[in-house]
Amino acid sequence: MYDYSPFDKAFLKARNAQFRAQIARRLNGELSEEAFKPLRLLNGLYYQLHAYMLRVAIPYGTLNSRQMRMLAQVSEKWDRGFGHFTTRQNIQFNWPELRDVPDMLDALETVGMHSVQTSGNTIRNVTADHFAGAAADEIEDPRPIAELLRQWSTDHAEFQFLPRKFKIAVTGSAADRAVIRAHDIGLRIVQNSQGERGFEVIIGGGLGRTPMIGKRLKSFLPKADLLPYLEAVVSTYNLLGRRDNKYKARIKITVHEHGIDKIRALVEQKFAQIRPDYPLLAPQILTDIQAHFTPPDFKRSDTERFILNRSADPVFRAWCDTNLHPHKQADHAIVTISLKPHGGTPGDATADQMRLIADLAERYSYDEIRISHEQNIILPHVQKNHLPQLHAALVSEGLGTANVGLTSDIIACPGMDFCALATAHSIPVAQQISNRIQDLKIEHDVGPLKIKISGCINACGHHHLGHIGILGLERAGVENYQITLGGDATADTRIGTRTGPGFSADKIVPAIERLILGYLDLRNDQTESFIQCYRRIGITPFKEILYGQEAAKNAA
Repeated sequence: MYDYSPFDKAFLKARNAQFRAQIARRLNGELSEEAFKPLRLLNGLYYQLHAYMLRVAIPYGTLNSRQMRMLAQVSEKWDRGFGHFTTRQNIQFNWPELRDVPDMLDALETVGMHSVQTSGNTIRNVTADHFAGAAADEIEDPRPIAELLRQWSTDHAEFQFLPRKFKIAVTGSAADRAVIRAHDIGLRIVQNSQGERGFEVIIGGGLGRTPMIGKRLKSFLPKADLLPYLEAVVSTYNLLGRRDNKYKARIKITVHEHGIDKIRALVEQKFAQIRPDYPLLAPQILTDIQAHFTPPDFKRSDTERFILNRSADPVFRAWCDTNLHPHKQADHAIVTISLKPHGGTPGDATADQMRLIADLAERYSYDEIRISHEQNIILPHVQKNHLPQLHAALVSEGLGTANVGLTSDIIACPGMDFCALATAHSIPVAQQISNRIQDLKIEHDVGPLKIKISGCINACGHHHLGHIGILGLERAGVENYQITLGGDATADTRIGTRTGPGFSADKIVPAIERLILGYLDLRNDQTESFIQCYRRIGITPFKEILYGQEAAKNAA
């Protein structure tokens, strides 16, 4: 992984010192909250429902054991002993005291971590495929490109006050585990007919109150042109993007209002203007970055112990079936550690759990950790013969849930338990659904099913992309939960369709239960997943399950 240079370290020290002084002025009354707000947002500090919240970047989702231990230490010393991993490959600390934030940032700086540009109308933390560098199906590890973009976008003078926040995701696989079509800019590494590698460029994706799937801006962009081309894209948006209405300020609205062809023409014009004088992306720059991401020196072994344990232990076998993914090396596996125990808070990890994961990464995964946008943790390189010991250690700390990709592997935003913008609770709904699925003992029979929950229209829980999406809203002072069906966050990205009237807080879990049990009756056989069944028969049978035949007709 990338190791911060002396320049990076000096930059962070200076930035932290500047913010420490700003916080001191807020505490002694020199700065009002109104004047302090834009300063704190530039440094990832929010004021939530009950307290300040510090959002720490995990660039392209990559950590090592030293960094994970520091997150555990920060959570214990200055928070309440846990952290919340988000859908943007960040971690949030929900209960810091304002006076402690400078010390938190200084501690994080010692391990090359920060909160710069994790909020505000700027280019946010660049995210990437959480299986990067390990997946058998990737063309190329996308993390060096993501690191290049981190360096380019951090403190970029022109892009600190964009019309609205701006998010970039990168993938090196056709499978698209980074959801590039739901980002302001999505990049996919591709290879042309001459064998040259470049990028497919997608722009204008995003969720929130106006969800849109990104459109292809360019089918093949040479690597050497990446930075000036993205500079042209963001500059064009910076000029055209609306500042009169924050709800229409994202680039997705800009693309929608002007059309992709006009935007492409303007970007190409800007690119032609700046390319001749733009500093060349010297091959050595990328080569130097790539040197930080060389694969580990993989140790070879047979897989006999793994095969024997998998055959003999049904609990271990169930975990292997859901939580492992094929690795580039046949004798290794990618391990996803579920942060979704039945009845737990999606994405939360205690300090003890973080320390255990750090120890296991050091012992079994060449000291590499990834964070997924699905709020889970990945050990990307584990020898298969080590999996039985790894699984036993995870079980001992409540991290051995065999549910990745299944019904209880729910994405959920913090909702009204923490967020000042939320209009409904998300966490309790996720917990209740998870517990009900556990009681019914049908999770592994149901198979792959993505449930995603947001507590407000901002869609931090990605509910639009859930096979079953749940949006909590406030209606006349009462929480009301709308259901969408058919969303998809894979390469075939789709926005879910709303089923009809919402459900009250006491009726939403029974409604989801009816949908899931109804699917078991509707599917062709056990091999037909929920999303495959939905696409085959359409939404009408599911509406009838939710509302009854007559009500379903009225809801249509």
